Amino acid sequence: MQRRHFLKNTMATGAAVLAASSGLLVPGQVLAAYNQAAFDAKDVPSAIKGALGSDSAEASDKIKIKAPDIAENGAVVPVTISSTLGDVKSITLISEKNGTPLVAKFNLGAGSEAYVSTRIKMGKTSNIIAICESGGKLYKAHKEVKVTIGGCGG
Repeated sequence: MQRRHFLKNTMATGAAVLAASSGLLVPGQVLAAYNQAAFDAKDVPSAIKGALGSDSAEASDKIKIKAPDIAENGAVVPVTISSTLGDVKSITLISEKNGTPLVAKFNLGAGSEAYVSTRIKMGKTSNIIAICESGGKLYKAHKEVKVTIGGCGG
């Protein structure tokens, strides 16, 4: 049984090395792009500008944020964002009082439903801001979440 295990691992390693050396497995093509400036921003306008190119977004009632009013543990706060805006290209999620406010940016494909659901980490009570890019404009909505036990070292 050990011989089969050894041969299986040797074959798998050999196939991976062959794929990497022939250029079929290139890490740059596999990994997602990382927006250094947006994720390093320390305030909300800088984070929005870094992620979306502009920090001017108009309020919209067509964006719905579903999150608890009170989060007992800031380490895992469930958040769902949906929108009835047409042709939403991206949904950006900001936690206003986190050390780095930009939580995530979701790029959506053409014809996708404007809906994302995730769990985020919040350091303390603050607004969650959702920004949708639609028709070349930015639209936003916010909801306050009260955190009783901080998840970002608080």
